[in-house]
Amino acid sequence: MPDVESLVPLRRPGRRTAVPRWLRRTAGPLLLLLVWQVTSATGVLAPEVLASPGTIARSAAGLVADGTLPTAMGVSLRRVAAGLLIGGSVGTALALVSGLSRLGEDLVDATVQMLRTVPWVGLIPLLIIWLGIGEAPKVALIALGTAFHLYLNVYAGIRGVDAQLVEAGQSLGLGRWGLVRHVVLPGALPGAMTGLRYALATAWLALVFGESINADAGIGFLMNQAREFFRTDVIVVCLVVYAFLGLLADAVVRTLERLLLQWRPTFTGQ
Repeated sequence: MPDVESLVPLRRPGRRTAVPRWLRRTAGPLLLLLVWQVTSATGVLAPEVLASPGTIARSAAGLVADGTLPTAMGVSLRRVAAGLLIGGSVGTALALVSGLSRLGEDLVDATVQMLRTVPWVGLIPLLIIWLGIGEAPKVALIALGTAFHLYLNVYAGIRGVDAQLVEAGQSLGLGRWGLVRHVVLPGALPGAMTGLRYALATAWLALVFGESINADAGIGFLMNQAREFFRTDVIVVCLVVYAFLGLLADAVVRTLERLLLQWRPTFTGQ
């Protein structure tokens, strides 16, 4: 019996060890912070224009220590959650009516498409007139900003379900509601997750505009106060908090996608 030699892949000459991915992802932000700190320390970047990273870090620590920042984050999170719940529920319900029925499409889709073209930020004066200057217009603005994203993506997901899958379900004896439950809704789920990610991004954008409506609490209120006193450090802290909360919300949706869409193979890059 001939000897069997184990084959060991040879490393190509001159090929370097791959840099860890986490290091590649953090290199850009760290380099930006370094340049920012150096330009601030050398006086190239005046503190009146933009505070240094060290000053911003100290301001953030002070706002956390006295409870100002956690309280503001809690108020803003409640507004986003309420607006997303209302807008998401309305948008998804309209998408189901329009996507599952031709009659529903005739009654709903044209109206939604018409309203979608209206800039929702431009509705702020009307919302103030209709709802006052309390919490209602802020939540309504977030709901408007999120409803259309979910409507469009859920509707497109429903109408994008493969007709052959529907025929296969019918051949297996599934009725209308059985098809909706076991074929149409699972097939539309990827579109719904995409719509949810867009809706969350729009919710934080709408929150910035909403908290400019006579707000007395929240992250936007802190930003408005800092603007009046030219506190660029506090403004940057609030912007970083907005970005952090947005990334956290996106991470939650990504986790939901991994849990709910395990059946769908995807390309993850090379």
